[in-house]
Amino acid sequence: QVQLVESGGGLVQAGGSLRLSCVASGVTGTRLPMGWFRQSPGKERDFVAAITWSGDNTYYADSVKGRFTISRDGAKNTVYLVMNNLKPGDTAVYYCAAIQYGGHNYFAANAYDYWGQGTQVTVSS
Repeated sequence: QVQLVESGGGLVQAGGSLRLSCVASGVTGTRLPMGWFRQSPGKERDFVAAITWSGDNTYYADSVKGRFTISRDGAKNTVYLVMNNLKPGDTAVYYCAAIQYGGHNYFAANAYDYWGQGTQVTVSS
């Protein structure tokens, strides 16, 4: 069983930056493909970014390309999401997720087997 714990959310003004962290535990010597999703009230959970187990490849939603960066530190079992030039439309609960048994469609929420509890990001105008 894999546990994911996010941190780093908060309130920031438009144009500001935040760094989200996701620590994975329960994984022994295995790096898992991981992703970030976000969900606003009344909306579906949307893909934000993903990174392969090696860290060699990253994927982004069009809405965040050039502003967000996903990375990982294998030694710390941690994945980061650096968010720059934040906009009010980025306001959402951000979830970290990991794939262990699922498919390779990193853009689809149903490909992920494990989810964190979420961290709130609020961007004021």
